[in-house]
Amino acid sequence: MGKNLLEQLREVTVVVADTGDLQAIETFKPHDATTNPSLITAAAQMPQYQGIVDDTLKGARATLGKSASAEEVASLAFDRLAVSFGLKILEIIPGRVSTEVDARLSFDTEATIAKGRELIAQYEAQNVSRERVLIKIAATWEGIQAAAVLEKEGIHCNLTLLFGKHQAIACAENGITLISPFVGRILDWYKKDTGRDSYAPAEDPGVVSVTEIYNYYKKFGYKTEVMGASFRNVGEITELAGCDLLTIAPSLLAELQSTESDLPRKLDPAHAAALPIEKISIDKATFDRMHAENRMATDKLAEGISGFTKALESLEELLEARLASLEE
Repeated sequence: MGKNLLEQLREVTVVVADTGDLQAIETFKPHDATTNPSLITAAAQMPQYQGIVDDTLKGARATLGKSASAEEVASLAFDRLAVSFGLKILEIIPGRVSTEVDARLSFDTEATIAKGRELIAQYEAQNVSRERVLIKIAATWEGIQAAAVLEKEGIHCNLTLLFGKHQAIACAENGITLISPFVGRILDWYKKDTGRDSYAPAEDPGVVSVTEIYNYYKKFGYKTEVMGASFRNVGEITELAGCDLLTIAPSLLAELQSTESDLPRKLDPAHAAALPIEKISIDKATFDRMHAENRMATDKLAEGISGFTKALESLEELLEARLASLEE
């Protein structure tokens, strides 16, 4: 009996679960796991995780005392909830969990640094080594500068909402541990912009983008890891076999697991080393110019920050409502 696609993928790529659902993580046994505000908000509404939410709210109330307003308690619980899920995830997986900084801080370097330190302190207070945590930050210029400071302190970062080569190069030049280029969201933009219904996997603009970034990193020996993210179909995943890591939603992990077919390696450092690639140096002016010239990256970064912000606001509302029911 042959190996399924998921088994073969694991031989050339670190498989990461893109979910806050602990049961899904138990099922697929990924090496690492990533969360984001939308995923944490979704998980917080699942009945099986109500205990995590309630315990986090009670802990926040105990910290602040009876005189604190419901809004203040919910705000502190909101800050702690992603770590609460992260701690549960780390009980299941052998590797790292990514925990995201508030998207509303995406253009504030100092606030992002402070939040990154705060998140790591919460993990370390629970005896979790910082080696097992990636602080997830939007790949704005300000976010990248914040991550560079955190990396120098031994706080490892995952730069997310990454859509363009300029973002990727800036991350590599600043010694960032890992980047998460978004494959599916790039495809979404191009389908809408061109009016096309579909792309062949090898021509998928998201696949092309991640391949270009991977080859650039390997050509010039950057240590920053590439983790493809935000997949829309299995074809995008199989075209990126060999990428350092891929973070995959449970539905697509299930599809990979149930499919038996040969999976050739598509990305390879040896191949990348032989490619004729021009090196680019990125300062803020170059970053801003390249970002402005890339309509897709400009649109999707702004949209991503807005979407995560809305998810955070929904989570805050959910926590206030839940606190009210607990304290009736």
